[in-house]
Amino acid sequence: MTAVPRRLLQMAPGVSLATLLTGFIIVPIAAVFLWAFAEVWRYPSLIPTQWGFRFWAAMLSRADVWAALRTSIALSVIVTLFSALICLPAAYAFARLEFPGKSALLLSFLATQAFPKFGLYIAIASIFFSLGLVGTFAGVVLIQLVNTLLLMIWIPVGAFQAIDRRLEEAARDVGASATRTFLSITLPQAGPAIGAALLLTFVGTFYETEGAFLIGAPHVRTMPVLMISLINNQLVVQYGAVLSVMLWVPSFIALLFARKILSARAIAGGLGA
Repeated sequence: MTAVPRRLLQMAPGVSLATLLTGFIIVPIAAVFLWAFAEVWRYPSLIPTQWGFRFWAAMLSRADVWAALRTSIALSVIVTLFSALICLPAAYAFARLEFPGKSALLLSFLATQAFPKFGLYIAIASIFFSLGLVGTFAGVVLIQLVNTLLLMIWIPVGAFQAIDRRLEEAARDVGASATRTFLSITLPQAGPAIGAALLLTFVGTFYETEGAFLIGAPHVRTMPVLMISLINNQLVVQYGAVLSVMLWVPSFIALLFARKILSARAIAGGLGA
């Protein structure tokens, strides 16, 4: 057997697995997009037999859809900003300072993800109810901040720890102040990781459902919560597909924005890849 066929045989399992995984990802997404523009699609047809925008018109004409979209975007922006203000200084302290209980406290942020989310939200909801935060936008912001702790702490911590201290020391040796060193040396090197954390926080907040439903109901409705209520009340596949595409657009714009600023290699580096 020649070297080329042997090489192809060695690559076959990996290529087959990659193709299979790609199919598992692309096929459901393609089905959602097809359903969003399908007016008639019956078995055994592989594609819709009638196309149109009737269900788009029905969704876009609803005031509650636009209100939910505005709520989701505002919530994602506010949570991301608050998370950055709270977590980034904490991440820098975890990376650079030594204090009692540091490891235990850092692991506690991981515990919020390891613990079953629904049970955690129920416990928090009981506290928020006594504080009058259930059904308020502020309550939803606070519950969403819980989801951001792992991303906004652990990713920047790894980035700050990976920075070459010799560069900072060299800047200080030539007379740069601590603030100038941080802004000119530390922050640019940690920037890709921070950008990746901000992006993941925004997208994760935009799609989060359980906390927004438990704390926000009945007055605060995000797009995922509205989609659940519409599907439960009217089992129309196209409604869910249209709302799914509408949910996808803001996150896609965020990804394009991140791609404009951060290269794919920088984002991967920020995630520790």
